[in-house]
Amino acid sequence: MIMRGKKGVILGIANKKSIAYGIAKACQEQGAEVAITFLNERFERKLAPVAEELECADRFYPCDVSRPEEIKALKESIERDMGQIDFIVHSIAFAPKEGLSGRFYDISKEAFDIAMDISVYSLIEIVRELKPILSDNSSVLTLTYYGGVKYIPNYNLMGIAKATLEMTTKYLAEDLGRDGIRVNAISAGPIKTLAAAGIGEFSFMLKWNSAHSPLKRNVTIKDVGNSGMYLLSDLSAGVTGEIHYVDGGFNIMGMPAVEINEDGKQVIAWNGEPK
Repeated sequence: MIMRGKKGVILGIANKKSIAYGIAKACQEQGAEVAITFLNERFERKLAPVAEELECADRFYPCDVSRPEEIKALKESIERDMGQIDFIVHSIAFAPKEGLSGRFYDISKEAFDIAMDISVYSLIEIVRELKPILSDNSSVLTLTYYGGVKYIPNYNLMGIAKATLEMTTKYLAEDLGRDGIRVNAISAGPIKTLAAAGIGEFSFMLKWNSAHSPLKRNVTIKDVGNSGMYLLSDLSAGVTGEIHYVDGGFNIMGMPAVEINEDGKQVIAWNGEPK
């Protein structure tokens, strides 16, 4: 098994539809010993069956990343129960509702600060706190999205946060490379998760990506999970600072795909059918 002997912690599972769950499942199936976290008591109840499934009910810890004391406590719990670990998955992002709708320039400083703290600074803080228990040749993985590179309708403040997260990934990769720690990000295509529910017109986004990606389909948490497992394993020992796209190739497209209709005219393809 590719991950046999590896141990790590995965932050950000909300339910079994989460991308983080897909990564956890892929790692566990390949022999890794995982720990997972929950945000609060409500999520603890919801995720208890997931912890059982992932065989980590005894490695199931609270961690609200807006509370530095909980990150410190997480480090102490992991060190007590697992000793050194080999990987960290950071799948945490949040922006207040006002940051995902309306005019972008109306976003408040408070909303901006919250989004940056939870979605970006938490990665730095988690890595800093857990670094003493990271083994040699360890791996850190975070989750981003194409809205941090190009404008995506309704993504607004989260797009700015993801852009910052991607550069944070690169700067951490350079800084921690000397310590044998790799830092990468996966840019996943749109997937119907709890986090995605806050983005306006998300169903249209799914249809658009499916129609215009080279693979002509949306990706799944299994697709992303397997790529995440690769980046956390020794198979990617020479890879760091990368933004790895798992989006069916959508990011390579410069314009919508076109087809020729019966009149010999070019039309935009839509789910394989001219429209």
